[in-house]
Amino acid sequence: MRNSSTWWIIALVMLLLDFYVFQALKTVTQQSSEKMRFLIHLTYWVVSGATLLLLLSFPYIQTLQTSKIFRNYVFAILVGLFFAKLLGSLFFMIDDLRRGGYWLMSRLAPQTGARFMGEEGSGIPRSLFLSWLGLGIGGTLFGTLLYGFSNKYKYQVRRVKLSFENLPIAFKGTKLVHISDIHSGSFQNKEAVNHGIDLILQEQADLILFTGDLVNDRATEMDEYKVIFGRLKAPLGVYSTLGNHDYGDYVAWPTKEEKSANLDNLKQVHAQMGWRLLMNEHVLLEKGTDKIAILGIENWGAKGRFPKYGKMNEAHPGTEQIPFKILLSHDPSHWDAQVKTEYPDIDLMLAGHTHGMQFGLENPYFKWSPVQWMYKQWAGLYEEGKQKLYVNRGFGFIGYPGRVGIMPEITVIELV
Repeated sequence: MRNSSTWWIIALVMLLLDFYVFQALKTVTQQSSEKMRFLIHLTYWVVSGATLLLLLSFPYIQTLQTSKIFRNYVFAILVGLFFAKLLGSLFFMIDDLRRGGYWLMSRLAPQTGARFMGEEGSGIPRSLFLSWLGLGIGGTLFGTLLYGFSNKYKYQVRRVKLSFENLPIAFKGTKLVHISDIHSGSFQNKEAVNHGIDLILQEQADLILFTGDLVNDRATEMDEYKVIFGRLKAPLGVYSTLGNHDYGDYVAWPTKEEKSANLDNLKQVHAQMGWRLLMNEHVLLEKGTDKIAILGIENWGAKGRFPKYGKMNEAHPGTEQIPFKILLSHDPSHWDAQVKTEYPDIDLMLAGHTHGMQFGLENPYFKWSPVQWMYKQWAGLYEEGKQKLYVNRGFGFIGYPGRVGIMPEITVIELV
């Protein structure tokens, strides 16, 4: 998105989509009064024009790029409008294909085509029905996304008991809290975030583990939140690792030195909060004569263009004789791509990254999100053989400032 030409292409696509949706809007308003049609059509094009103007202004106006209100809400509304129109267009396309087929049939077989065209006479015309259906479904999606704004701080505490045969006796009953994807640059409500921290502290966990994406891009995003997250304490410690957003890879830094300094500053933030940042390394936790290992690696992604900074070959050596190992690795695709095949002695891997796309459906019997089309493991517990993976749905949010169906998560894991 750094290249302004990309935004012009997006704007052109949206303009074409606007004209296509407008045809359906004309269909459903054809029985309205002339004044009402004028007002509806004018409102549609005012909103569409403002959307295009904002998109084209984004690469050139610095305040739009740094404004939380624009990045969190206005941009999300624009994206929501786009997907609502895109979804509605699928139904308009069905109608266009149907009518195109009838036209072609009337040319090739006039009598048969005329018979099918004649069926339009009874009941509500199919074109009108499909237009209403497309606009209704698109509008429902947009309304749902607006409603989701109210869910972004509705933290859910999810409790999981995990059994491991090789867990040392001294560590049985250990309670750990797992959080991921804080994305502090998106926060605008300190009181709500503080409430989330209160929920974590109420668990009185033995161990707190964080699996990356503390910020969206810049270390300075934590300036207002270091004190809040610095409240997190646990008897066995607070351990963390980095996610793909923590490196500042999505910012056009003036120099390489500034980008490097940003990462150094972020590492200092972890230390200032009392968190032990694991950079391709491990620590041993001891209770009496029993030991377990906590390994933490930098981001390692097997999907898309996400970076592979992580080095298991640096974090794993020295843990071979430790009977139980927990790995902190931000991206869950790491589990299939390397952990299961090359490191079968990793008992539990904790990850985040997907956020459950902040959109989907979940109940005790069913779980769905569009993100599952890219990630096989995207939320909750996964098991294969003796190895387990848990993917946290994220504490914060980015891009879309809300949650629909997939709530922000605080995971409480008890080792039994």
